[in-house]
Amino acid sequence: MAKNNSQYLGKHGENLAKLLLQEKGYTILETNWRYKKLEIDIIATHKNQIIVIEVKARSGSEFGNPEDFVTKQKQKFLVSAANNYIETKNIELECRFDVIAILFKADETPEINHLEDAFYASL
Repeated sequence: MAKNNSQYLGKHGENLAKLLLQEKGYTILETNWRYKKLEIDIIATHKNQIIVIEVKARSGSEFGNPEDFVTKQKQKFLVSAANNYIETKNIELECRFDVIAILFKADETPEINHLEDAFYASL
């Protein structure tokens, strides 16, 4: 049951993130794009940049904020996948890495925090 709830939170979080990005004028290029065993939640363009977005959704903050779960290892995976995407698609735009953290609280509107330039590819 927990797995299903976790999957639901993840999908619901990604849908909220896409809506937020579209409201901000981002163009969504890909969702759940896969390279080997790696996955990028959302790839978008905005203001002449390609944006790689990791979405983290949690039902509580007792173990930390959602963005705290984008570990250094996860960042390295995202950079690797992004490099492959950019090379494969022959993209010549500056790349930025964002995190959208979503905290779901019982019977409340979700807290959504869009962290632009959340980390850099030099890791």
